[in-house]
Amino acid sequence: MLWGAVQLKSHMGDTTTKIALPPCQQRRPRPQLTPSTSPKPDSSSTADPVAAPIRSVASGIWREGGVLGFYRGLSPAILRHLFYTPMRIVGYEQLRSVAGDSAIEKAVAGGSSGVVAQVVASPADLIKVRMQADGRMLSQGLQPRYSGIFDAFKKIIQTEGFQGLWRGVLPNAQRAFLVNMGELTCYDQAKHFIINHQICGDNSFAHTLASVASGLSATALSCPADVIKTRMMNQAVGKGESRTVYRNSYDCLVKTVKLEGVMALWKGFFPTWARLGPWQFVFWVSYEKFRQVSGLSSF
Repeated sequence: MLWGAVQLKSHMGDTTTKIALPPCQQRRPRPQLTPSTSPKPDSSSTADPVAAPIRSVASGIWREGGVLGFYRGLSPAILRHLFYTPMRIVGYEQLRSVAGDSAIEKAVAGGSSGVVAQVVASPADLIKVRMQADGRMLSQGLQPRYSGIFDAFKKIIQTEGFQGLWRGVLPNAQRAFLVNMGELTCYDQAKHFIINHQICGDNSFAHTLASVASGLSATALSCPADVIKTRMMNQAVGKGESRTVYRNSYDCLVKTVKLEGVMALWKGFFPTWARLGPWQFVFWVSYEKFRQVSGLSSF
């Protein structure tokens, strides 16, 4: 009963986040899918190198679909987190209860729970990535590949087989390990550090400070795996076709670094941080509040 309540509250917190912050969700896949083919900016330019890519992606999404363009991929995102978030939260708490108090043991617990949850939720994540990437096709006057979740499931199974739903599951799982090691472990450690050092009590202010640390660490750790995962999952292959841009995640890593440089692995860092920062804040503050209202102990 206790774990069922935790699962429900985690899903409520995540759904609140998904509905509140979909524009941030949209900005992440675009830069990660785009190779660095444009020339480097002039060093004498006064343009903001950080804000410019974010504005460019956001304006492109606006031109393609207006306000609704920012919500493309929202339904598969909610479907994904129906399984992903409760499994990783409950898994981490259970592993934490049997593990020690060291940061390393908690990091392994967070990463492991994220891997299991992500493998289960990978098909929905695949559809989310492809539906968000389809937004670029609209700007070119092309018909999107999928009209909705069920159409995407049907077409992927027909053209790529049932196993096609798990395309990119390896880089997906690798990213999940790093993200949850950053999110869950860092939030847990940061919150208890704040409380134990009497910076403040176990309240919304402590949850906010811990969520900021969680967002930064999760972004720094996960961005390389996120770039590889997004590119692997977006390449669709029909039955009988063997030609792909990347053979596997290692090939994607090597080609990305060789053709675009090592910093390409952190492509989309600021859009990712712009997503994870608000996401961490809304999720953790609302989740802790849901737990408090339900009579559950603090995370």
